[in-house]
This record gives sequence, structure tokens and C-alpha cells, in this order.
Amino acid sequence: MSDKAERLVVEVLKGRAPVGRIPIWMMRQAGRYLPEYRETRAKAGSFLDLCYSPELATEVTLQPIRRYGFDAAILFSDILVVPQAMGQKLWFEEGAGPRLDPIEDGSGVAKLDVSGVCDRLAPVLETVARVREKLPRETTLLGFCGAPWTVACYMIAGKGTPEQVPARLFSYQRREAMDALIEKLIVASVDYLVAQLKAGADAVQIFDTWGGMLTDAQFERYVIEPTRRIVEGVRHIVPQALVIGFPRGAGVRLPDYFVRTGVDGVGVDWMANRAFVRDRVQRIGAVQGNLDPMCLVAGGENLDREVDDILEAFSDGGFVFNLGHGIVPETPVENVERMIARVRGRHVV
Repeated sequence: MSDKAERLVVEVLKGRAPVGRIPIWMMRQAGRYLPEYRETRAKAGSFLDLCYSPELATEVTLQPIRRYGFDAAILFSDILVVPQAMGQKLWFEEGAGPRLDPIEDGSGVAKLDVSGVCDRLAPVLETVARVREKLPRETTLLGFCGAPWTVACYMIAGKGTPEQVPARLFSYQRREAMDALIEKLIVASVDYLVAQLKAGADAVQIFDTWGGMLTDAQFERYVIEPTRRIVEGVRHIVPQALVIGFPRGAGVRLPDYFVRTGVDGVGVDWMANRAFVRDRVQRIGAVQGNLDPMCLVAGGENLDREVDDILEAFSDGGFVFNLGHGIVPETPVENVERMIARVRGRHVV
């Protein structure tokens, strides 16, 4: 048996649903809901210092594995290290989140440099290698990047915005500049994901948090086509690369996204209709999700019911239990323990 054959998340992505139990991990599983994370974060000095410290980033990546024994560890970093590596100023404001110098027109796009992105992200890649060395043999290591549209939303607005109005306006008013920005992000993302896979990641995930904001035509232009090109570009260099796509809010467009991008699995947000996903999406390949993070905060019998409903919907096919988006800081650790116990109490044959 090969070193990777026992990694349950890898098995699901390869279309070999494991016998015995359903694998589980959580988006943002290394984060502020954990007291040990908060202690490490305090040592780092700033969020970006934590991201760029291989020693500390390795520690926080491993913390939820030690505590909960998740079936996958996901690299601790941030999607916005890529625009920073391209030359855009990035900083984090306490209590307000990430801030960037906004891109206002084509001249701002032209200044971005995609050459040497991985050189500037060398500390992150060192973290990948360190984590793989320290992870249990059976635990999958996931790398990631932000999808071009989602990263572009932050780059244009200079911060997160509720309906991504700045980026949507930019796409209509400065279409050529938007196309140029997406193109640069595709190139940088391919290089970055390939480097993560070569450093030791078993699979990578592409986060498209804001793809659901788009019209059908824009979804095609800014979500499906860029993701397809990233997957194709990565596999040109790493032919057997495993890729998970997470187009939050895709809704009925999810099957088309799955087929046309070529990803091996898709993350499903909590808003998705489970019967639709089971009947129209899971027949294509592996699905991952889709517990509402707020249900995990609430806990109790409501959490039990939702976990059971998700398992009932998806456990007959290729499935990785996860949240429908990232865990939030106010989540009680005992609720995470309760969720894991319930998922792992469900055996599959």
C-alpha cells in the first residue's frame, strides 16, 4: 500500500469511497475558535507575521489535527498573500480584516508582477513541507488558493464588501482591465498551486467565495473559465493533481461548474438543496460540505439533526463531511467535538 493510499480524503477525490467511515475536516479549522491558536497568534505579532512564519504557521496548521484528529489538514495562510506577492500592498486591521491599496483602473493592473510570486511566497511553501513531514501518515494535506474572481474582488475594492459592488462595476466599466487582472491571477495561481503540490500537498482547493454574485454570463467568464484554466495548467505540470473547487453560491450552476472545470470534487455551501446536489452533482464526483456554520455555533439537538440529514443525503456516494463555509470564531469547541462524534458514529459499507 502506498503512503497516500490510506488518506481518506484523497481516496474520495479519486472516486474510491472508503469503507468504514466518512472523512471529515473543516474550512478554517485552524483559527480563532481554538484557544491554542489564540496563544500562538499572540506570539506572532500580526496575522501576516503568522502566515509568513513557517514555524508558527506549521504549529497552527497542526493544532486542529492534534485536538480532533481530522482527516485533512489545510495549510494555514490567506488567499491575499498572492496579490501581495504580485506587488499590491496588503495589511490587516485588527477587528476589520484585510486591507489592500485598491486597483482603480488598467494602470493598477499593469503594475502587478506575476514573475517570482513563488519566490516571494517561499515561507508559505516551507510551511507546506514542514506540515507534511509532521502530519500523521493517514492525514491528507490540502493546499489552496483563492479563485481569480474572489481575489480580484478584494484587490479592486481594497477590502471585503457585502455584494462586491466595486468589482462588479469594474467588470462592466473596465472589462479589458478586468480580463487582464483575471489573466494575471490565473498565471500566479497555477504557479502557486503547483509549488504547494511539489512541496508536499496531496490536493489543493480553489476558494471562490464570491462567485455566486455573478450573472450566468459573468459566472462563465470569471468563474468557470479561469478555474478550468487553472486546473489544466496545474495538471500540465503535475498530471495527477487532485483539485477541489468551492464556488460558494453557485446553486443550479454547480453541475456545469463541476464538469467543465475538471475539478475532482466540489465544496457545497449550506444554501444548496441537498436533494439537487445528491441527484445532479454527486453523480459526477465527490462532494464536500455542507453544514451551516451558524448551526455549529448553536449546537445541541439542532446540530445533531443537521448532521444526520447531511449524512443521510450524501453518505452513499463520494463524500467528505465539512461546513458550508469557514468556521466562525465564536464557535464553542464542545460543539465541534459533538459534530465529529456524530459523524464518526456513522459507519458506511
